[in-house]
Amino acid sequence: MTRTLVVTNDFPPRQGGIQTFVAALLARRPPDSVVVLASDSPGSTEYDAALPYPVVRRPTGMLLPTRDTAHAAVDLARRHGCDSAFFGAAAPLGVLAPALRAAGVGHQVGATHGHETGWVALPGSRHLLQRIAGNLDVLTYISEYTRGRLEPALGGRTRLAQLSPGVDVERFTPDADGAAIRRRYGLGTAPVVVCVSRLVARKGQDVLVAGWPQVLARYPDARLLLVGGGPAEKSLRRAVTRLGLERSVVLTGPVATEELPAYYAAGDVFAMPCRTRRGGLDVEGLGMVFLEAAACGRPVVAGTSGGAPEAVQEGVTGHVVDPRSPDAVAARIAGLLADPARARAMGKAGRAWVEQRWSWTTIAATFDELLDP
Repeated sequence: MTRTLVVTNDFPPRQGGIQTFVAALLARRPPDSVVVLASDSPGSTEYDAALPYPVVRRPTGMLLPTRDTAHAAVDLARRHGCDSAFFGAAAPLGVLAPALRAAGVGHQVGATHGHETGWVALPGSRHLLQRIAGNLDVLTYISEYTRGRLEPALGGRTRLAQLSPGVDVERFTPDADGAAIRRRYGLGTAPVVVCVSRLVARKGQDVLVAGWPQVLARYPDARLLLVGGGPAEKSLRRAVTRLGLERSVVLTGPVATEELPAYYAAGDVFAMPCRTRRGGLDVEGLGMVFLEAAACGRPVVAGTSGGAPEAVQEGVTGHVVDPRSPDAVAARIAGLLADPARARAMGKAGRAWVEQRWSWTTIAATFDELLDP
């Protein structure tokens, strides 16, 4: 059996998409086949004690490919007899690959998550990513969009394979109950559009707010629930006040991860009109929120940024819309609110698609194949 050294800066209990991705993959590996080298974060001692595999924490909040990290990785690989390595984020930790290979770690896989599409646009970081790729046996990508950006820049230096994040279909389910969330924010039985995401410009909450008066013109009782925190919160609140939308737009601030299924369930439609910014440097790699919403049986409205359209089956599980047009976004949302039967059918189709294509069971099987060639 392959024993894998996992080297990752991104690991729970710190929260984030990559942290969730890495932990979910490892949870489905045989416990005695994994050892982890990670950065440290508050609560790590208690978290690690509950895991079935060993975790070694470096005394830093940011694990970088320094000489000390290389020594720690090599020592860990030798002590545990590791014959493969997985870098939770290949850039930059994949720099450690040659040292591990010299220590006998013969098969090495590195993951990319979307931000690397920005790396390949800049000469210095592109050169580093090329060097990293050349020392790996496999470099993974999360969407065909990210592959399309990475592949030309890497020039065949390694094999590329898709390894997307997955959805926990036992947590994100149509049986999730949003009633408590509706009570908490006084939503009653109103039609609710929900957006779950960090409040940053790329996610498009500002476009939702700008188009919301058009939705209200058709559905005066509708509510818009913006779930999450972030640097755009102040400007969004100002826009809500300027447009006189205080009664119909709710900004929740950050919420606990375990509550997310209930927030999705509180909505009738999920919408996040994400858009690409900064000349392609700020782009959506995939958009797991669309798949989580679909797993909860909700139709989705997505923007065109990056790999987001790959998380939607157009006209089947939802719609992809021009994210720079408040009119277009509002029209798609209003159309779904106008036809509850069609919206429910899209939600049902989305759930089936996520179970078939995007569940962690499916993704973990792909991960096993990459680690055990």
